Amino acid sequence: MDVAAEILNNVAEAVTPEEVEMLAEAPDGKRAYVGYEPSGVLHAGHMLTATKLIELQSVGFEVIVLLADVHAYLNGKGTMEEIQATAQQMQSQFFAYGLDSSATEFVLGSSFQLEKGYTMELHRLAVETSLPRAQRSMVEIAGGSSPTVSQAIYPLMQALDIVHLDIDLAIGGTEQRKVHMLARDVLPRLGYDAPTCLHTPLISDLTTGVGKMSSSAGVTLSMDDSTASIEEKVNAAYCPPTADPPPTDAGDARGHPVLELFEYHVFPRVETVQIDRPEEYGGPLTFETYTGLEAAIDEGSLHPADAKAALASYMDALIAPGRATLGGAE
Repeated sequence: MDVAAEILNNVAEAVTPEEVEMLAEAPDGKRAYVGYEPSGVLHAGHMLTATKLIELQSVGFEVIVLLADVHAYLNGKGTMEEIQATAQQMQSQFFAYGLDSSATEFVLGSSFQLEKGYTMELHRLAVETSLPRAQRSMVEIAGGSSPTVSQAIYPLMQALDIVHLDIDLAIGGTEQRKVHMLARDVLPRLGYDAPTCLHTPLISDLTTGVGKMSSSAGVTLSMDDSTASIEEKVNAAYCPPTADPPPTDAGDARGHPVLELFEYHVFPRVETVQIDRPEEYGGPLTFETYTGLEAAIDEGSLHPADAKAALASYMDALIAPGRATLGGAE
C-alpha cells in the first residue's frame, strides 16, 4: 500500500505534501484530529471528514475527535448545557458511520480548554496575532455579518488545540484553511512546530450547484434523514449531463453535487458502484472507479436520473446505521 497516496486521497490540499510524505514513512501511532462543534446530528460535511479519518485509521493513525463545546459557545450556538447535551449523541453516530472505536478518542473541549495552563498559552498566542488576522481566519466559519470578540478568540484556540492534543496531522474542510495557516505561522513563535494539515473538499449546494452544501442554508443530507427524505433530496439535486457544469446566467461557478457525493462519499466506502437499469434502457452498469462513472455521465451513457437513483441508495446505506442510533424511521 502506498501510505502517502492513501493519506492524500480525495483531499483538496495538503500543507505540505512533503510533510505528509514524512508522516507516511511511519504512520503507526501518529495522531490525526478533527474538531466539530457539537450539533447533535451528523450531516454530509461531518461525513466527508469522517471518511478521511476512516482512511487514516486504515494506515495506522490514531484519531482524535474534538467535540468543541467551548468553540460552539463562542460561536453563539447555545448555552454550554445545551451544547454539551448534544456531544454524546454525536459519538455513537461516528462509530455507526465506520470509525474504529479502538483507534478513536473523543475529547470534550471544556475538559482541557478551561485549565490555567491553556489559558495562559492562549494569552501568549493572542499577543502574537493581529485582530484583522484572527477575524480573516473566521470569515468562512462564523455566521452573521458582525463578528464578535469571541469569534476572534476561536481560531487561536483551534491553533492551541493542535498543541495540547499532541497532534501530528490536522484535518478540516477547506473553510478551515485560514485557521490552519494562522496556526502554522504563529505556533512556531511560541516554540511549537508548525502543524501538518489536510483540507478536504466542500460539496456543492445540492439543489443549485452554486456555493457549498450547508446545514444552515439550503438542503443537506443528515443522519436523521429517512430513506424517503434522502430519495427526495437526491432526486431534486442539480445533476447536469456533464462533468463540467456551465456557470449560471449571472456568471456564478457551479459544481456537480451528485458527482461530488459519489467521489467523496460513496467510492471511498465501496469497491464497486452498481447502477440498476432496465434492459430496455441499457441494463445494469458497474463502475470500479469514480473516473469511470464521471466519464459515463460526460459521454451520455449514464443518464442523470439513473445516477441519482443509485446515489440515493448508496447514501441511504451509509446513513442508515447512524440513523438507527437516533431512533429514526427508515
